[in-house]
Amino acid sequence: MRPENQSSVSQFLLLGLPIPPGQQGMFFTLFLGMYLTTVLGNLLIILLIRLDSRLHTPMYFFLSHLAFSDISLSSVIVPKMLTNMQTQVQSISYVECMIQLYFFMLFVSLDSFLLAVMAYDRYVAICHPLHYTTIMREGLCVLLVAGSWILSCGNALLHTLLLVRLMRPENQSSMSQFLLLGLPISPGQQGVFFTLFLGMYLTTVLGNLLIILLIRLDSRLHTPMYFFLSHLAFSDISLSSVIVPKMLTNMQTQVQSISYVECMIQLYFFMLFVSLDSFLLAVMAYDRYVAICHPLHYTSIMREGLCVLLVAGSWILSCSNALLHTLLLVRLSFCADNTITHFFCDLAALLKLSCSDTSLNELVIFTVGGILFFLPFGIILGSYIRIGTIIFRAPSTKRLFKAFSTCGSHLSVVSLYYGTAAGVYFFSSSWDSKDILASVIYTVVTPMLNPFIYSLRNRDIKQALEMCVHRVKFFKQQSVNPPVAVRSTGR
Repeated sequence: MRPENQSSVSQFLLLGLPIPPGQQGMFFTLFLGMYLTTVLGNLLIILLIRLDSRLHTPMYFFLSHLAFSDISLSSVIVPKMLTNMQTQVQSISYVECMIQLYFFMLFVSLDSFLLAVMAYDRYVAICHPLHYTTIMREGLCVLLVAGSWILSCGNALLHTLLLVRLMRPENQSSMSQFLLLGLPISPGQQGVFFTLFLGMYLTTVLGNLLIILLIRLDSRLHTPMYFFLSHLAFSDISLSSVIVPKMLTNMQTQVQSISYVECMIQLYFFMLFVSLDSFLLAVMAYDRYVAICHPLHYTSIMREGLCVLLVAGSWILSCSNALLHTLLLVRLSFCADNTITHFFCDLAALLKLSCSDTSLNELVIFTVGGILFFLPFGIILGSYIRIGTIIFRAPSTKRLFKAFSTCGSHLSVVSLYYGTAAGVYFFSSSWDSKDILASVIYTVVTPMLNPFIYSLRNRDIKQALEMCVHRVKFFKQQSVNPPVAVRSTGR
């Protein structure tokens, strides 16, 4: 965030290890061997855990994540160090340096959290062996790992953003906060819209939490499709939670300010979960394609390892995309105007406020953003074209009904996600109304409707919900009318 007439730091020089020139080759070979051993050894551990069902336990579940973290931590640092040793070019660009710092701090923190989680697992196994399976259940294990990732990402992002802000000259005017104009609502209607959006947000959170809970509790839903659906539900909760609470707070308090750091964090997580939604919808489309076009090979193709890899890849690509745009934005200057004509920190709105050259940002938006938008959309479109080709090659009522029951819910969500956005951008007359209306659809409407679509149009979800309701009624009856013990009398 520098003024235009100011010299900027575009790269840094890494001095590297204090190794005499004559020993560079020996140390290069040594570190290359250690790095390859790290990667291959940890990949072998992950592969063995995935292939051997006897290793599908909490301890090895945590160990597989630790192995992945160790591979990633080494890959963030060692390849660049080896390249510099071999080429004698010690430079690293500003963006590369910030990205390297972010992922280094992420995986160092993740290692610490995973080691703590594994210590707790060993404590339960030794001190409470009879209750081990009930305590270290699948839901808790996933929650512990997900919490480790979220805390590590948040810690790394916070330190990276604060460091980027420090790399500005002291005599530069700094933007400490922005003003969010919010939705174009008249003052007399604030209360009505506050109640409306609060109800929609609570429906989003409770509905998607119910979907996740049903999938965890019902063993019949432990399939690839519902595994992806649980991640989509979590992403929808997170996407709404990034935007709506702040918007509701501003509507209620009439305080429109948001700090610089809060704005950058909000932007990062908004872009993360929007990208994640797109990738997860593409993954679910591929899953439906395999289920319909290759039903006999479905279990062998959509195995657990591939499902985890597809979800992990979606998270990694989404995090990288959000981080790239955030770091490029943080480098820009905001001189005077700090009023954002939006109800949250949107990338396009922030670029309009900048007094720096935004050509690089716009180039990245059109290239990287375009690829990450059309790649999932292309996968979805290709999957359903292939499904349609297979179905209509030999049409029958039974086959059409089966395909509709298999793909109906997902196709409805895809149509809502992409169709409403296309309608807004192609048929709205005002650019500002396009941005605001599209954002309301992405952050409020679509996440709220997804649980209804999957619960109302999905037989498995309905059955799981009915079973859950019956369980609750049974336990209520047991608590109200406890069974009376019959005392036997001896003669």
